[in-house]
Amino acid sequence: MASIRTRTVFITGASSGIGRACAHAFAAEGTRLLLCARRRERLEALAEELRIEHGVEVHTFVLDVRERAAVTASIDALPDAWKEIDILVNNAGLARGLDKLYEADVEDWEEMIDTNVKGLLYVSRHVIPGMVERRRGHIINIGSIAGLDPYPRGSVYNGTKFAVDGITRALRMDLVDTPLRVSSVDPGLVETEFSEVRFHGDREKAEAVYTDIDVCTPDDIADAVVYCATRPPHVSVNQIVIMPTAQASSIVKHVGPLK
Repeated sequence: MASIRTRTVFITGASSGIGRACAHAFAAEGTRLLLCARRRERLEALAEELRIEHGVEVHTFVLDVRERAAVTASIDALPDAWKEIDILVNNAGLARGLDKLYEADVEDWEEMIDTNVKGLLYVSRHVIPGMVERRRGHIINIGSIAGLDPYPRGSVYNGTKFAVDGITRALRMDLVDTPLRVSSVDPGLVETEFSEVRFHGDREKAEAVYTDIDVCTPDDIADAVVYCATRPPHVSVNQIVIMPTAQASSIVKHVGPLK
């Protein structure tokens, strides 16, 4: 296990769920945390938690990764002490709706594509050149089982996560002549705000997704992310697919106690 103490880790979508869990997991390793999300109050509360619990340096800023100009301006405006990013965790993402393609809300499509694909690209495009110049860096993209194994009524979300998988694989080829590493962590069912966001705040629908299934936690996913980041420099963990024991694919899962 390689030490990442004092390395600077940039996590997008850090205010909740997997992003928040990653912040805590990296803080436990003694890293410096650069965190962004859309919700300022949650970000600031998380930063205070990390400072108190782990004694680490934390810098936060509000950012919607869908806004290309804002991504550029925010990263350019970072204090000098925070400009050299060692590990980028492209976590910001969401699902909207669960409808047949020909019945779905086009606005939902736009939000998913702009966040899950274009947002990841905007941030990566602005961070990776510095990594290449310094000859040091690791990009970890949070994908999904939905980007490997599609399911009905999820066509556009599936498409965005298939795009993340393709981008990750191609980026690894682009960087093969550098010391940089590129990984993806692709979760199955994880209990976060994901389903509540998907169903536009309908908690009853969201809770039903996880009922009677022993699903993964955000901490489980964060553990896999940190595992990728702490391998020796000559080792690249290209992809981790992580699902509950009770889930075999996007659509095959067991409800109730395991026998």
